[in-house]
Amino acid sequence: MKKSSYEYKLNNVDSPNFYKNIFPYDEIPKINFNGVQIPKDLPENIYITDTTFRDGQQSMPPYTTEQIIRIFDYLHNLDNNSGIIKQTEFFLYTEKDRKAAQVCMERGYEFPEVTSWIRANKEDFKLVKQMGIKETGMLMSCSDYHIFKKLRKTRKETMDMYLGIVKEALDNGIRPRCHLEDITRADFYGFVVPLVNKLMELSKQSGIPIKIRACDTLGLGVSYSGVELPRSVQAIMYGLRNNCGVPSECIEWHGHNDFYAVVNNSTTAWLYGASAVNTSFLGIGERTGNCPLEAMIFEYGQIKGNTKNMKLEVITELSEYFKKEMEYAVPPRTPFVGKEFNVTRAGIHADGILKDEEIYNIFDTDKILGRPVVVAVNQYSGHAGIAAWINTYYRLKDEEKIDKWDTRIAKIKEWVDEQYKAGRTSIIGNDELELLVDKMLPDISQKKEERAS
Repeated sequence: MKKSSYEYKLNNVDSPNFYKNIFPYDEIPKINFNGVQIPKDLPENIYITDTTFRDGQQSMPPYTTEQIIRIFDYLHNLDNNSGIIKQTEFFLYTEKDRKAAQVCMERGYEFPEVTSWIRANKEDFKLVKQMGIKETGMLMSCSDYHIFKKLRKTRKETMDMYLGIVKEALDNGIRPRCHLEDITRADFYGFVVPLVNKLMELSKQSGIPIKIRACDTLGLGVSYSGVELPRSVQAIMYGLRNNCGVPSECIEWHGHNDFYAVVNNSTTAWLYGASAVNTSFLGIGERTGNCPLEAMIFEYGQIKGNTKNMKLEVITELSEYFKKEMEYAVPPRTPFVGKEFNVTRAGIHADGILKDEEIYNIFDTDKILGRPVVVAVNQYSGHAGIAAWINTYYRLKDEEKIDKWDTRIAKIKEWVDEQYKAGRTSIIGNDELELLVDKMLPDISQKKEERAS
């Protein structure tokens, strides 16, 4: 990408710019439009990076070494050497985390590559050198909220500090990944662009790529066209590509879900110039969470038309591991991983599924995720709902399927109706329905036993 000939210089202001016209704090944030239309710039190669062991872990009870290694193996199996899940990042502060990172490196997997995360100081950097890790992320807060209020420095002092730690990384042959924290509240052309231009100069001098991770720390990014900086995801990507000359393969987007926009913003970052989006499994992360890794796998598949040779059924296996081993409660209607994400209760939907599950199922969830479509039975299900439950629960195919007009279905329907006449309010459980099928349709139960054996 050709860099703009205009030279952006650091605006070392005496007083901070908090964009109070956009972020008044005592009101919800504002979206200002300027009408500028930015062209799409989808890179040829896009991929996913993972922060389950960094941003994800700090939002959960600390993971054990064994849990980290097991999850890492799951991520590798999910990627299946497709290179779509390209990297994952580790903390290095505790003996437990260092041991886990070491074991994962010793696995010898190409994907995901083990990287680290540190604060921008020399003491943290020593840990990276000791571990022999090839790439490290380093925190570079870039909004005046952080520069003036947290770091208590000037913009120039902050920039000099960041450049110093990057130089040390380069001197040691380590790839720096610069985490531009709070970029969606930062003075983009007064601080971000001058900083990134300096980083690109260092990259050119050293011959080592420097990655730029644009961090939407509070989920304030906006994906719509014609939005003003600093909130515009499109404009941020455009500026990094065109005003700083950052190659797409060196741009990542790291989003949060505070305003329900994390998936849209991440996809927009891809579409407008970033090769990578940063995610965590199940979206576990600070406050409302990070971008869910599983969501971006399906975004990738829709954009690229395939997911290469990924094993998407591992998404189901890993989510079950989090539920059982980590005791993590996944909301039941969470897309792709919730226990009810492909469950239908509406009678008219059940009738459609009875005729052909393509009518009301998003894709072949059984084939792709190992999650057959399920019909819940309640007072509204009717004959079709009960027949659909039997067909989906017992995985009956073609001529094996039970028709809603089967007289045995009517007997089960009578039992269900009596339950709700007696005041029941909950759905009919699978275990209850199994007993009814054992009694009314023993041939169906026999088929289930045969499949299990």
